[in-house]
Amino acid sequence: MLKSRSLKTGILFRLIIPLIFFISLESVLSYFVTLHYVDKTYDGWLLDSARSLAQEIKVKDADILVELPPAALEIIKWDDLDKTYFKISSRAKGLLAGDALVPDAVEPVDGSRPFFFKADINGEPVRVVSMQVLRKETQDKLFVHVAETLNKRQQMMIDIILADLIPQIILVIIASLYLLIGLKRGLQPLHVLADKITQRSPRDLSPIQEAHVFLEVRALTDTINGLFERLTIAIDAQQQFIANAAHQLRTPLAGLVVQAERALREQDLSSMKPALLQMQNSADRLSHTVTQLLVLAKSGPIDGMNELKAVNLYGVVKAVCIDWVPKALQRRIELSLESSEQSIFILGDGVLLGELLTNLLDNAITYGHIGGNIVVKLNHWPKPSLTVEDDGPGIPDTEKNKIFERFYRMPNSPGNGCGLGLAIVKEIVDLHKAHLALSNTVTGGTRIVVVFDEKMEQ
Repeated sequence: MLKSRSLKTGILFRLIIPLIFFISLESVLSYFVTLHYVDKTYDGWLLDSARSLAQEIKVKDADILVELPPAALEIIKWDDLDKTYFKISSRAKGLLAGDALVPDAVEPVDGSRPFFFKADINGEPVRVVSMQVLRKETQDKLFVHVAETLNKRQQMMIDIILADLIPQIILVIIASLYLLIGLKRGLQPLHVLADKITQRSPRDLSPIQEAHVFLEVRALTDTINGLFERLTIAIDAQQQFIANAAHQLRTPLAGLVVQAERALREQDLSSMKPALLQMQNSADRLSHTVTQLLVLAKSGPIDGMNELKAVNLYGVVKAVCIDWVPKALQRRIELSLESSEQSIFILGDGVLLGELLTNLLDNAITYGHIGGNIVVKLNHWPKPSLTVEDDGPGIPDTEKNKIFERFYRMPNSPGNGCGLGLAIVKEIVDLHKAHLALSNTVTGGTRIVVVFDEKMEQ
């Protein structure tokens, strides 16, 4: 099972992690920038020391002298954090003064510019500057090397980085707390909304009030209100369906009870027979009503479990027509199917499509003339369509808007129907998002046409 994610935590992480990333990136950049300027500053001081030593080099009578008074030497080497080393040498005579352990430059040094590099002295890292000193009195090449350990540089680096990093860390902490409090307050309407819905009665499907709801949350409340509205409509339809079903079932059940009591009062079988026949008629009517109620419940929007898939409409229509031929023959009605006998695949429910045609044929046979004709037409073009025509009495214009209502029967209608057949047809048509058209034929009969969406390619 997947762990539920917190919206507050998700938003907080999406805000804080980029902030920490950018601050870390800025800290890295600050480190290299600080390192550049610290080296530049201390390299300048190191170069000043080398130039001061260069001024102490004298040439007399082709002899090179280095005059370093003890006070000047103490000034050059004095430092409470770092150790300073120097070396003055010439190409011809070698070491003239200073510390022999100061390394020479790793690259050739000319008189145009000093050369800075890093090295080790006694296992300690040092920064070294090497410069060539030019004297007109001699052809020998003179060099001054000054080295210094890196303690002051590192200390300054730490001080500058901490001065830059500590305020940023405090800023991140303050920003995180502010965002946490802001998110908590911002999400409070969702908690209030959840509490209101939790405290509701299961029967309370009234819309949620949106007076104090934020605009971003209103999309959620609109969706919930839409769901409540659909549930209200579905529940009302279900309650109306149950009430109508109870009313329709009450009549045949009462007839069964009355006829059963009548049969019990009779003494011989011949006297019971009329009551038993009435009981059989009531049972048939009850069975027919229950069957239609089940089909109506399945095709209605309350169920919502119908899975539409590719169905061969021609196969469904042909099978239903074959099943209804015997009943048509009982009333001497000619039932015919007009089709090209090509498969027509549509997106639908095969069982419900069969019930649709079953109810149309049942009505056509029941209310049609004895010895009449019923024609079922199946067309491919321009869209798949199913047409059922009969030569019965037809439907008056005043009744055409009523006959698709549940449990409605036209006045003086023959038979023992319960007024659900065409209601079932309408429900199934709506479920398939098809179009239903009702009209009269030239001979005065009834024509019902069901037009489906584009056919599927197989």
